[in-house]
Amino acid sequence: MSRQARRRRGPPARIELAPSRSALTRGWLVPAIVALIALIVFAPALRNGFIAWDDDRNFLNNPSYRGLGIGQLTWMWTTFHLGHYVPLSWMTLGLDYSLWGMNPAGYHLTNILLHAATAVVVFFVARRVLDLAGVTSPSATGVDSLLPAAFAALVFAIHPLRVESVAWVTERRDVLSELFATSSVLLYLRAAVEKRSGGRSYWISLTLFACALLSKATTVTLPAVLLLLDVYPLRRLSGSRGWWNPDARRVYLEKIPYAMLAMAIAALSIVALPARPQLSIGDKLAVSAYSVFWYLSKTLVPLRLSPLYPMPATINAGGAKFLASYVIVIGIFALAFLARRRWPGFGIAWLAFIVITLPMLGLVQNGPQIAADRYTYHSGPVLAILAGALFARLAMKDGRMATGIAAALLLWYAALTWRQVEVWRDSPTFWSHVLELEPESALAHGGVAQELASQNRMPEAIAHYRDALRIDPRYSEGENNVGVALARTGNVAEAIVHYRRALAIKPDYDEAHSNLGAALASRGDLANAIEQYRLAIDANPFLADAQFNWGNALFARGEIAAAIEHYIAASRIRPGDSDIANNLMVAQARLTAGAQRAVPAQMPPKESRVNRP
Repeated sequence: MSRQARRRRGPPARIELAPSRSALTRGWLVPAIVALIALIVFAPALRNGFIAWDDDRNFLNNPSYRGLGIGQLTWMWTTFHLGHYVPLSWMTLGLDYSLWGMNPAGYHLTNILLHAATAVVVFFVARRVLDLAGVTSPSATGVDSLLPAAFAALVFAIHPLRVESVAWVTERRDVLSELFATSSVLLYLRAAVEKRSGGRSYWISLTLFACALLSKATTVTLPAVLLLLDVYPLRRLSGSRGWWNPDARRVYLEKIPYAMLAMAIAALSIVALPARPQLSIGDKLAVSAYSVFWYLSKTLVPLRLSPLYPMPATINAGGAKFLASYVIVIGIFALAFLARRRWPGFGIAWLAFIVITLPMLGLVQNGPQIAADRYTYHSGPVLAILAGALFARLAMKDGRMATGIAAALLLWYAALTWRQVEVWRDSPTFWSHVLELEPESALAHGGVAQELASQNRMPEAIAHYRDALRIDPRYSEGENNVGVALARTGNVAEAIVHYRRALAIKPDYDEAHSNLGAALASRGDLANAIEQYRLAIDANPFLADAQFNWGNALFARGEIAAAIEHYIAASRIRPGDSDIANNLMVAQARLTAGAQRAVPAQMPPKESRVNRP
């Protein structure tokens, strides 16, 4: 009689109403060690700062998330900021601001703690899945019986591909959504084993799934993953169970609430995503196949990891790397099909990996990348559990060899992860690393140029901006940023040319409108400068420099009261800015003194701070 058959018949062989203290200790000591190792490996991230790669737009220049008052909560639950609807992620960030202010260490600590908590949940999911699949050795006792699940949890937790999601504050949405999603899977497995689809575990699982969706929409494929688990290892579908008997129909009905939640968030995500140029169907398929191959290869050999893998300017779907990707992906599908009876877990894991990764495979292009380390975060537990199964199989044959290989692999991962965390230390380190690995990336040159400009090394910055524009002539941010650098060297006329080029490429480019206004104001054309500031604020009401510059232009025209309104608006967006505070004080003093007349000295306009490469 098979082990699974024994489990289906009658009550369990042993019922522990009051587990012994040693059993409880074993049950929690191992996952506690997993969490501790994850915390240690990612501890260097506590020294990291915010990065000029969306952190500036999300946190440094965004006052809307700062706190948990009615105004902040209203914004969090209604905004599609940067193309995402993630209210629960914003709430955790608002809590961070309440606790830490703008100290990045607190934000990194929250990311690390959420990741460590997810690793613990992965341990329990792996333990449940491996046990249901009959992979764990029946003769294993004590801690040995927990080692496969512990190995799986650590493969997920300390793999170098996890660094981008954990060490980048912007990706709070990854670590939070995966904690909810994995917890939802754990409770679903418990409900299925208890055979109580309407019980408490089921409804808690559904609630956790809703929380996952509100943290990041890429968890929409979870209902399909649950169906795959129903096939194996739960064995509630297919085989002797069938696909359309009363029991099977109950399994499908369970998924309807999950599917309804997923469809609702998917619709919101379509609304939230900004319109971007899309590839042809053939190119999308080629990119998707390549992405799958890339994620698998980097999982096996996580070397030369970069925060940015730029999309090629042109996709040659018949090129060698794309054809090889097709062959490998189709080959794995064929292998999974042939092994479906002897090793069904492999096929289910492969399908689950594809399903989870599907929203990030480039079918809807969203960003300048062909792949990203962070896109492996949600599928990471699947491959990790598969690794745990391989470890268990090997341990049955030779426990010492399995343990030695596992320890060596985990030490290698930990060392690579420790080093990769340093890439996210600060913006100069970040962009230097990207440029080293991607020397023909316009964004990389733009990022390095941005850091050089912040050090007032304008000739070097301008050279990198020109390299970026050589690589990508439609790089609107590069046109804007080289204009800022040229204006700071006194070449205002050429700066205006570049601002206008940026706006020709991207008409609603807020920074370029503000910078063009500043350049026009420096030449005395206040009327056209004010029009540019108005266009900048229409595009982005939270652009502090546009409000500040507008105030300067009005002050120069003697419209002191109106200028004060814009200075106040700028100070609300960027509290603590000394330039804004000084000009507001001067304007208020003038107004108090009754100086509503022409002002002999004009306050200098100010180019917008470079937002991102």
